[in-house]
Amino acid sequence: MSQAERSRAEESQAEKSQARRVRPSDPQGSRHPLWTLGLLRSEITTLLRRHRTYALLGVLAAVPVLIGIAVRIETGGGGGEGGPDGGAGPAFLAQVTNNGYFLVFAALAATLPVFLPMAVGVVAGDAIAGEANSGTLRYLLVAPAGRIRLLLVKYASVLVFCLVATLVVAVSALAAGALLFPVGDVTTISGTRIGFGEGLVRAGLTALVVAVSLTGFAAIGLFVSTLTGSGIGAMAATVGLLVTVQILDSIPQLSGVHPYLFAHYWMSFADVLREPFYWDDLSKNFQLQGLYVAVFGSAAWARFTAKDITA
Repeated sequence: MSQAERSRAEESQAEKSQARRVRPSDPQGSRHPLWTLGLLRSEITTLLRRHRTYALLGVLAAVPVLIGIAVRIETGGGGGEGGPDGGAGPAFLAQVTNNGYFLVFAALAATLPVFLPMAVGVVAGDAIAGEANSGTLRYLLVAPAGRIRLLLVKYASVLVFCLVATLVVAVSALAAGALLFPVGDVTTISGTRIGFGEGLVRAGLTALVVAVSLTGFAAIGLFVSTLTGSGIGAMAATVGLLVTVQILDSIPQLSGVHPYLFAHYWMSFADVLREPFYWDDLSKNFQLQGLYVAVFGSAAWARFTAKDITA
């Protein structure tokens, strides 16, 4: 048996143990809110302890460090040119040499189009399909957890991963920026200056906005996961959809449909660094993500509650 097969077997055994641990002693116990919280806690713990999760978070943590090192080598640590105009990655990147704090925004801008959603797509795509593929789905349902409750717990665990993954990028970028470059008061996109403490609060809010921006894509991944019993197939389909949407969003001739694509307003997180906040694109982003969560969450519920569980 290969190392990968042994690792998967260990995860499968752990998930079966998890299902046995959360099984209540009586059916009435499964309706208690504390039991639901116990199921959620067990699911999150299992997710965060997987070797695959460690690998995904490790790659995400390495991206800001590599960006910081590349900028340091390129500039020799000296101050760069350019002002804080605009909100795209290159504008933030131009400010990193002056203030390492901006590495947080540059790293989020660099990882959000591909790396962050790809990691979320892997976790969301495997949420239901992975359980079916490993034969643990029936163990979880026999609790009786209930299909709706299990689906909500799975989605909640994916949302927790969205937040954890975003914070990993932000914290790694902040640490690398502080080590490689000077830090201090922050010049906002609007040209005003704020203290470094307030800047840290803005960075935390930015990470939260990015995590919320991924909720719609997470719902799509969960829906795809209910369509198949192959975890790898669900992950590939979810990531493939991400790439397709990113391509569509970059074609000017399709500008009419851009506002309806889940990734269109992802870069609106830069508006958190304006003084005062610019809410137009942020509110559009939140509304769009809520729409995707409602539509694909309902589709996942309809599919999963009617699905014949054979594994």
